Amino acid sequence: MTDQHKHCPMCGTPMPMSEKFCSPKCEQTYQDNQSKVNRTRRILYVAFAVFILIWLYYMIIR
Repeated sequence: MTDQHKHCPMCGTPMPMSEKFCSPKCEQTYQDNQSKVNRTRRILYVAFAVFILIWLYYMIIR
């Protein structure tokens, strides 16, 4: 039987339970991906807000 372990969320490599990532490279890749997700989310929120504002403008004017 194997020792208790978990797998790296980026590459799937087995690692100790106390670690979050198997290497600094995987941790950096994870941080980069999270930054991209957050940037995309902000852009989506801004686009949605602009759409709502334009819709409200046309609803009030007409």
